[in-house]
Amino acid sequence: MGDDVTIVSMKDVRVGRYIIIDGIPCRVVDIETSSPGKHGSAKMRVTGIGMFDGQKKTLLKPSSADAEAPVIIKKKAQVVSVSDSTAQLMDSDTYEVYDLPITDEFKGKLKPGATVEIVEAMSRRALSRTLGNE
Repeated sequence: MGDDVTIVSMKDVRVGRYIIIDGIPCRVVDIETSSPGKHGSAKMRVTGIGMFDGQKKTLLKPSSADAEAPVIIKKKAQVVSVSDSTAQLMDSDTYEVYDLPITDEFKGKLKPGATVEIVEAMSRRALSRTLGNE
């Protein structure tokens, strides 16, 4: 584990927070809790949507266990150029230039010069939202 992961108790996991399921940072969309049985502790079934790939993942753990949570950094970037499936962006703080794929949510909405918000977790980046400063 590096600096990009923290440990949280399963009891502290809430809908809308982020945890790591199968090595992928996921936003929690549903939590089911089973009551403790005669020979075991309460279990939690957490359903999450992958931050970068949009896939549905499920985690099943005892409520007394710990889970990993990604450290998420939000940054601003300026759109330098847009092609069919990728956008070239420049970080507003470090002036680093990099390419990111354009998801269906942002197709046709990105224009050169626009400011966007980028989320970064576990050494991966994704477009989060447009900030409208053109």
